[in-house]
Amino acid sequence: MGSRLVAILEIGSTGIRLLVAEIISGTLWRAIDRAGKPVALGRDVFTSGEVSRESLLECLSVLQNYRELLRGWGIADEDIHIIATSALRAARNRDVFVDRVRQETGIQLSIVEGIEENRLMYLAVRFALKQDLPLFWRANSMILEIGGGSTEIMLLRRGQMVAAHSLKLGTILIDQQARRGPGSGRFQERYLNENIRNTAGFLSSEMDLAHVRTFVVAGADARRVAELTGSDLNENCRIIDRRSFITFAEQIQDYNLEDCVRKLNMPYADAEGLIPGILIYKFFLEQTDAAQVVVPLVSIREGFLIDLVLGVDSELQEEFFSQIIASAVNLGRKYHYDEAHGRHVADLCLILFDALVREHGMNRRERMMLETAAILHDIGMYIKGSGHHRHGQYIVANSEVFGLHGDELDIIANVVRYHRGDPPSPGDIEYITLQREERILVLKMAALLRVADALDRGHTQRIKKITLERKAETMLIHVEGVYDLSLEHIGIEQKAGLFEDVFGYKVILN
Repeated sequence: MGSRLVAILEIGSTGIRLLVAEIISGTLWRAIDRAGKPVALGRDVFTSGEVSRESLLECLSVLQNYRELLRGWGIADEDIHIIATSALRAARNRDVFVDRVRQETGIQLSIVEGIEENRLMYLAVRFALKQDLPLFWRANSMILEIGGGSTEIMLLRRGQMVAAHSLKLGTILIDQQARRGPGSGRFQERYLNENIRNTAGFLSSEMDLAHVRTFVVAGADARRVAELTGSDLNENCRIIDRRSFITFAEQIQDYNLEDCVRKLNMPYADAEGLIPGILIYKFFLEQTDAAQVVVPLVSIREGFLIDLVLGVDSELQEEFFSQIIASAVNLGRKYHYDEAHGRHVADLCLILFDALVREHGMNRRERMMLETAAILHDIGMYIKGSGHHRHGQYIVANSEVFGLHGDELDIIANVVRYHRGDPPSPGDIEYITLQREERILVLKMAALLRVADALDRGHTQRIKKITLERKAETMLIHVEGVYDLSLEHIGIEQKAGLFEDVFGYKVILN
């Protein structure tokens, strides 16, 4: 198969940026061209709540110009991808904007969720670091990306995801708040310090930031500092000494826009958010024990491209699934769940899943979603034992798990809701609002989870190994090495009804 050109257009809070790359073969690619045009989309949205008519027309004009450029490259429509981030996520008229882009360019615009932005950024960072920074995989790490409308944060323990968050803390929002306060940069500094102290306290409940050894910062502002004060780690990544970064931040914090443009030799549009962005990095850095600031010279565009190139690469897919599960486990720990029980029920769920592929027809990603639901099924006990399935549904639906889209979290939250108690009914709004295919998934997963949960009714993990045997209308579960199954028999009698309704087998514990 020959090489082909692809283009990634990203509509951000402060501009529209282009990456053109050549996909050579398999997983190989190289960047051919980059470009950027400033647009004040974020200032519109974060002031009025929607994209103004003027900004819409400006965006369409920029996209049309890029469209002509890409025609010159000979790039096919199916190889042009337009994505948008925090500004359009927050806009009330986002649907109208998406429709106008499709009508004008013939290309569908995808709005990237905050947690998906985290995933794409992780892909880009992973690519940039390669194996040149062993500490990233051996010690606690923090990845931070600051945009105009949001800040993306990932916490990793020895390379395993602890938590991922998309916070409404961006350079445009900060600038707006600072303009309302007295004085100049000093008020902005105090405002930021207070906000980040609160955020750092919240993050430290998941992983103590004082133990973070690798501090990775992405984004245009970080790349600007790296160009001025950093040294190369490799061709895609630069390193800045901790003291040098803090000194630079302190040096520029009282600069005005004209100072940034003149002294740092940067465009006016890029200079607007530079100081708040650098101050956020500085304040977070000071919460950590990192000796260096690591700056990958990549963006969400490279992350999207890598995702596109790798496609269903099985090794990468399994790594992502393991990161999702690690993130789910850490969410459970945050709410002091019974980890041994959650993990054991998840293991039993996977045995049932693998033995019944013919009956349920679910795929590998749905297997991961079932595992996540099983791990978190009792998380609602943190609030109250009675009705904990409903409390668990609320916690999961309103949490962030790295790598999971909002609609997937809704499915998992519903599976948690129906791991006990009555099956779904027409009055259950969260269930009824799901798509038909999603409701069927919930029923299948909940049916498997109820049986697995019944097999550890006493939360003792006594049943280590099970095998399944199908008979005409029954599903025999053979248990090895356990002789008193009275508790588990009661559990199966109470919880296996949904399995019988969904799959047509009566469950018998042998």
